[in-house]
Amino acid sequence: MPKRQSLLKRIKQRFPQASAIARLWRLLADWPLSRLWRCAKWLGPQVYRLSRRERHVTNANLTVAYPTLTADERKTLAHHSLRHSAATMLELGHAWMAEPDRVESGILAVHGRDKLDNARAEGRGVIVLAPHFGNWEVLNFWLSSHFPFTAMYEPPKMAALDPIIRHGRERMGAALVPTNPRGVAALLKALKRSEAIGILPDQDPSWGSGVFAPFFGRDAYTATLLPKLVARTQARVVTGVALRVPGKGFEIHFLDADERVYNEDDVQSATGVNASVEDAISLSPAQYQWEYKRYGKTPEEQQKRPNFRDYRLY
Repeated sequence: MPKRQSLLKRIKQRFPQASAIARLWRLLADWPLSRLWRCAKWLGPQVYRLSRRERHVTNANLTVAYPTLTADERKTLAHHSLRHSAATMLELGHAWMAEPDRVESGILAVHGRDKLDNARAEGRGVIVLAPHFGNWEVLNFWLSSHFPFTAMYEPPKMAALDPIIRHGRERMGAALVPTNPRGVAALLKALKRSEAIGILPDQDPSWGSGVFAPFFGRDAYTATLLPKLVARTQARVVTGVALRVPGKGFEIHFLDADERVYNEDDVQSATGVNASVEDAISLSPAQYQWEYKRYGKTPEEQQKRPNFRDYRLY
């Protein structure tokens, strides 16, 4: 009985918090992008100063990715990166709740759309690798506005926010499917209908769902879903990002994926996926979400070496 009361108490505590977050998103949805960027420019350095976790992980990742930077250069890039991450959070209301015409008008240009159109004209589906770069929610908005689009979706830990986030991502027609075999089957069906699907290529998958492949020269555990989808559908693979033009809007870029993504070997395909993400990051390194623990797992941990903790980056 005490455990049940404790659970109910936690749920009651979460709902007011979720309600406050939703109201904040609704408020920010009415703000112009220029004002949101001004807030992000102030907020990013505060996160760097006050959050040891964000500061440490960002600097550790940047040290791996750009080892030739000086400490001052790395700190400057970290500040810029956290500004962009703050902007992405502030822009959620814009992507999910603002009037569609307003969101569309904030998309200033689309580069490489022909890659999607040509593939579909050939009767092939398109797999869009959408890394945590720029504003991926704006990318989802554009894709689901212009193509039949399916993406995997995992409900947030704060369950009360699920209907709000789901509605925001589905409102332009996107189909969200679960992150399980049923969801994979839905992705395959969409590709066989010559539609577009989205995959997050830079998440740290659970053990057994990936392989180690280099990402900026260091092994990162990388999901192996992609080669399975390609092998069964002959889909075209592109990398898609919504590059932020600070205070003004976004430019959508679709880039050809590294050719290794089509390799049937899981490690080679994963290497191609990571190389494709690196190519996208090169558009504007500050716009990547460097505070994510991309190197959370290590080969030594997989090998169950007794000293595997010594090889951890974080």
